[in-house]
Amino acid sequence: MIPDDVIDDAKRLTRLADRAVDPNEAAAHRDRRDELLADHGYVARRREDDDGDTLVLHPDDWLGADGRVRTDQVDVDDGVEVSLSGTGDGEWNDVEAHNRAVATAVAEAHGDPHGTNAHRLADFASNHYAKRVEALTREERREFVEEYFPRNAWPSESEREAVEESVALAAEFARREA
Repeated sequence: MIPDDVIDDAKRLTRLADRAVDPNEAAAHRDRRDELLADHGYVARRREDDDGDTLVLHPDDWLGADGRVRTDQVDVDDGVEVSLSGTGDGEWNDVEAHNRAVATAVAEAHGDPHGTNAHRLADFASNHYAKRVEALTREERREFVEEYFPRNAWPSESEREAVEESVALAAEFARREA
């Protein structure tokens, strides 16, 4: 069976792809999702019906040569269905609002470059992990500082020099306010 955290990531990446304005960004989210699922021997399909959209995750060996699932030849309990309609966006909106409030508070208390960096951290935490900034793991914070920030933030030298302190300030403020 596929782990719950992989299911959650597949749903999150699918939602990010759905929200992306840039077709290349949407494709990148879907590719990342597909690679994650492939590591567990699963594939994703989307089912649309009157009840809304559903993300269907199932073992890749369910597919016959014609690309159709042979339900009579598989254990259907190995499949997972995740609704893409309804309340999920509300959860993301709550996370985004929280992260944005933290970034604004850091900006008000510490000015720039910390405020600018905190807003970039809020973007990263909300859009890439759908997590509150204080819930990011050490590895996720490292990913922000070393990978996301230099490639996506186009930081000035002062922002680059302050980024680690900015991340610490945002996490500290968020934990204090929680």
